[in-house]
Amino acid sequence: MNAPRRYLVAGPAWVGDMVMAQSLFLTLRRQYPDALIDVLAPQWSLPLLERMPEVHQGISLPVAHGELALRKRWQLGRRLRRAGYTHAIVLPRSAKAALVPFLARIPVRTGYRGEMRYGLLNDLRPLDKTALTQTVQRQVALGLPRTAFLPPPIPSPRLRIDPQNRERLFTSLALDPEPSAVALLPGAAYGPAKQWPLEHWQELARRLTARGHRIRIFGSEAERSLGEVIAEAGPAVTNLAGRTTLTDTVDLLSACHAAISNDSGLLHVACAVGIPVVGIYGSSTPDYTPPLSDRAEAVYLDLDCSPCFERTCPLGHTRCLGEIDPARILATLDRVLKPEE
Repeated sequence: MNAPRRYLVAGPAWVGDMVMAQSLFLTLRRQYPDALIDVLAPQWSLPLLERMPEVHQGISLPVAHGELALRKRWQLGRRLRRAGYTHAIVLPRSAKAALVPFLARIPVRTGYRGEMRYGLLNDLRPLDKTALTQTVQRQVALGLPRTAFLPPPIPSPRLRIDPQNRERLFTSLALDPEPSAVALLPGAAYGPAKQWPLEHWQELARRLTARGHRIRIFGSEAERSLGEVIAEAGPAVTNLAGRTTLTDTVDLLSACHAAISNDSGLLHVACAVGIPVVGIYGSSTPDYTPPLSDRAEAVYLDLDCSPCFERTCPLGHTRCLGEIDPARILATLDRVLKPEE
């Protein structure tokens, strides 16, 4: 009887990409039910990984984003030699991301060709961007044999909810467990070219509250000011940006009637808790990072200048987002909600 596989996955550095990586973990466990999957990831992501039942443990990568920190990586790789990993999958395409699995002497180290990774990876694969058009497809493909086709369909992320923590948050944040509350997710850490205009968010909040919905705004501390502007739409709007941890947001989103979001990490979190979602795309495209849920729909104008994938609009007008009217978002929300109402 063969011993179970033990994987070390070098994870991504963005919230959305980490959520999408759960599709890879699900795929590995479907192929190898006894496999143990550890994920090497930034410290902030470890609580999120705890919400993925397929992950055995998250391991903190003690370096800043983009930092080489060769000594720290060498020390970590040496420590992980004792773990008995049989396989490594490196999701980032940088050379430094492949260092720890190499230094840990993991026998099979899989990843795409990237910046000078020859030798660091020994299962080095070409990336066919025409065949693998989506981020999630590229992640999942690394968990399959080289000649395998992608599974139809790719499993969607589904984060575990903590009902007790959710109830605690309702009390500590003085929230009414209102079943018709709609979550607004106006931030996008990547940059303003992904952010639907604030005046549109505020108008959307007004229209939703006129329909009888309470509004809850989620985001990081850096996005608290965005929430404050939107909250001027009326007393039924509660700004929770900066007041909850990422896993708190997971639990509170699960209690919402629906969510409306820019193409951001929280878009993918909202999809992964199973609620109806409307995603707003501008400089990016749903062809590349679609909302991974059959209860979600993307709004995208597909202008000649998009997607540009820039952090700020290179033309200075951000028409790809500004020309998406709040009425269109409401109509899309109605369409997403219709099957369950």
